[in-house]
Amino acid sequence: MGKTAILNPGQDQIAYTLDGPADAPVLVLSNSLGTTMCMWNSQIDALSRRYRVLRYDTRGHGSSGAGADTGDGYTLDQLGGDVVRLLDGLGIERAGFCGISMGGLTGLWLGVHAADRIQRLVVANSAARIGSATGWTERANLVMSSGMDGVAEGARGRWFTDAFCRRSPALTDVLIDELRLCPPAGYAACCLALAAADLRDDIRAIRVPTLLIAGRHDPVTTVADGEFMRERIAGSRLAVVDGSHLSNVEDADNFTGLLRTFLG
Repeated sequence: MGKTAILNPGQDQIAYTLDGPADAPVLVLSNSLGTTMCMWNSQIDALSRRYRVLRYDTRGHGSSGAGADTGDGYTLDQLGGDVVRLLDGLGIERAGFCGISMGGLTGLWLGVHAADRIQRLVVANSAARIGSATGWTERANLVMSSGMDGVAEGARGRWFTDAFCRRSPALTDVLIDELRLCPPAGYAACCLALAAADLRDDIRAIRVPTLLIAGRHDPVTTVADGEFMRERIAGSRLAVVDGSHLSNVEDADNFTGLLRTFLG
């Protein structure tokens, strides 16, 4: 796998990795809240044979900067704008995009506000409105007062089915440990972005070819959330995979196959 590089070193830096042939079509992968670009490891071998795969750490996560001030939280405009800034910095005019959960909501923002930069859009385990403002604000306050342990303890049951946890304990442990290491300020700032983000009306404007992926057992962003988006995004298609919230990890082969078929 490629080595992590830094765009614009400093407090607003974006950490990214490129894998695959330099002349191949670019595919951007955007991570879920509380994870890093490493959450896509199961996809890289297969995808990088066909695409120039660009992974990055969302702001406030991993090796990306948190910005000058996280106190008031981030905005979805900032999260989407970071993708545009990364494409600009690397001289990439257009790319395919796949985001999961928070990354999927970022993808919806791009489909609405930067459609000229996106060739095809995959929105996985996400929704046009994820959770409630109260719930996200409470979680932001929790991690700022008590750290990441409490959130990490409850994440396994949201991210994966019990059967997958029993089948792949080492893999789930790696992701939960990564969540524990997520900087609380960056995590909380993203929670506040999610608290305010609501694209339920806006997504009607999306005209980019769109694939929606939902996890059959996902308690966070449900199949019903996927159906809601499918009804409002013209020409979009919904696929349901046999996993929970991090379906690219739990049902990796099926997830990767859906991407390859849709992206061409």
